[in-house]
Amino acid sequence: MTLILALDAALAGCSAALVEGGRVLAARAAQGDRGHAALLPPMVEAVLNEARVAATALDAVAAVVGPGGFTGIRAALALAEGLALGAGRPAIGVTTGEALAAALPLGPRAIWAVIDNRRGRVMLERFPPGSLRAERVPEVVAEAELPRPSGPVAVVGDAAPSVAARLAARGVDALLGEARLPSAIAAARVAALRLDGALPPLAARPLYVEPPAVRRPG
Repeated sequence: MTLILALDAALAGCSAALVEGGRVLAARAAQGDRGHAALLPPMVEAVLNEARVAATALDAVAAVVGPGGFTGIRAALALAEGLALGAGRPAIGVTTGEALAAALPLGPRAIWAVIDNRRGRVMLERFPPGSLRAERVPEVVAEAELPRPSGPVAVVGDAAPSVAARLAARGVDALLGEARLPSAIAAARVAALRLDGALPPLAARPLYVEPPAVRRPG
């Protein structure tokens, strides 16, 4: 069975999980949008120690590549790439939307993963019913200009409550999913599908839908 270590630090939290053949061997998580670079290494050490697995025994290392926060994504990717290189194994990318969607059971509803970009818009990744293969790359949309889904939809992500409410006000059958932040456990599930060829390859490189927000000095 495939042994995957997955990391996430794309949004306001970070997590690490060791999953083998769909079974979670160990996992750690913490909330907060800062300090990911300091939190992730001890999390990885803890899950490996709990499962009594050496890093060199891993079959793959996965990391959530974005969209999300610049610093957290970089921290997770740097650690994942280092571990993968040390084990001589692949580093696999998982989008934030994929990790959010994988936390839901697949069914007759499409899944919309929506992330608040804190600039009055959301980053939207859409998945058709019964599939974790995104319809298109993540896109930036103003909440007031959200497209209308063709059928029932489940909405996940940190912007899900407001987006689901807007859709419902327009008469859309919108179900508010429980997943607000991506998790390493769900990311490992996506990575396993990617390894099996059920999803297209994705490099472990940052995925930024738009440039990071910066302020000029003064």
